[in-house]
Amino acid sequence: MKTLLSTNMLTQRQCATVLKALGDETRLRILESLLTGEKCVTDLVQELKCSQPHASHHLRILRDSGLVEGHRDGKQVCYRITPAIQRALANRQGQALDFGCCELRFPETALLSIRRAG
Repeated sequence: MKTLLSTNMLTQRQCATVLKALGDETRLRILESLLTGEKCVTDLVQELKCSQPHASHHLRILRDSGLVEGHRDGKQVCYRITPAIQRALANRQGQALDFGCCELRFPETALLSIRRAG
């Protein structure tokens, strides 16, 4: 799903994939955490207080949905919000992600982090 948010409307399949990815508390927490910046899996494990396999499972789902991307940094794998999602947030002044099929709003605490970083 590399073309996520490249148009204003997702296909039904893309929408279902995104909604499935966002339909879990852990994945929402990961996405919110990554709004503040790139993090390695070990950082997310400590922040979420969960096991590494648990975090990696949820990161794979977020990656497959096109919401996050990962890269290897030595022995670590680090993740960040995809550029398309970052652009979508910037276009909405960091208030929400509009997928066309639905809109996701983030808590004010997460939004403050984005505004300070921008």
